Amino acid sequence: MFLVFFIAAGLSITLGYHRLFSHKSFQASWPVKMLTLIFGASAFENHALAWCSDHRRHHKHTDHDDDPYDITKGFWHAHIGWILFSVDPLPPMDNVKDLRKDKWVMWQANNYITIAVVAGFIVPTALGYWHSGGMGALGGFLLAGVARVTAVQHMTFFINSLCHTIGNRPYSDRCSARDSWIMALFTFGEGYHNYHHEFQHDYRNGVRWWQFDPTKWTIWVLSRFGLVNSLRRVGEEKMLVAQLTEVNRRVQDRLENSAENLEHKSQELLARTAERLEELTLRWADLKEHYLARAEALKNGYAEKTEENWQEACRAVDDMRREVKEAFALLDRLPTAA
Repeated sequence: MFLVFFIAAGLSITLGYHRLFSHKSFQASWPVKMLTLIFGASAFENHALAWCSDHRRHHKHTDHDDDPYDITKGFWHAHIGWILFSVDPLPPMDNVKDLRKDKWVMWQANNYITIAVVAGFIVPTALGYWHSGGMGALGGFLLAGVARVTAVQHMTFFINSLCHTIGNRPYSDRCSARDSWIMALFTFGEGYHNYHHEFQHDYRNGVRWWQFDPTKWTIWVLSRFGLVNSLRRVGEEKMLVAQLTEVNRRVQDRLENSAENLEHKSQELLARTAERLEELTLRWADLKEHYLARAEALKNGYAEKTEENWQEACRAVDDMRREVKEAFALLDRLPTAA
């Protein structure tokens, strides 16, 4: 029973509170909204209106004073200290006007305590009593109730703390958010946090098919049954351009600031890599508009894939994919900059 309630509450936070209500990465039918709001409340992380307001401020002000769980104030602050020791007045929830128009969100906000207690403690206790009497009720309360709430809350807090501490930043280093497959295992796929901060409206966090993201898979399955729709996703070319820009910046930084500490062969490799990345950047700038226009036409079924510029743009995308991978691998092989 612990596992069932853990999954229900955890997915209601990641799928419902986070990707549906905070980022509008897809649209959902009323049963999905209702269930995620009920079991989301059972996590005792506040009602969705307040949760989403905090989260939107986090994205807008990441790593700055107005970020509710600013990692620059320390790991403990980002993890749970921002809740336990906050002395600042609560900011106005003026960034969730769209959610105030949702009757299900407002229903949960107006009845939050009742929903949370019933779904979080009374239901698992009653199920335990039905199954095994008094001892079952105690087990249901302690395991599927108290222990499960603790586990789900720390799963969420890990996203605010560890996902801004461990992992890599393949898409951008403009903020502290990091991609970590290890953290994805403990957070229903939320561990690919650098990607999420760069492309927050994508319904996926683990964007590759092999990346562990149960939230993404659940959304996709629900879409097959018609329970959710309008799934938002970033095109591969945008992801590759972000990675190309980031790896190019890192290569240039190594050349400018620490090349003298590298062997001559490594310096030459870096220089050649920088040249190829710069050529790809200019090449893509010339082909980008044509590629995007043709991609849209192909998606709508009224264009052929044979035009020469389209073929060249596709080759540029393939080259970007290869060069980005090789450049990141080269940087990983080089000794850490002093």
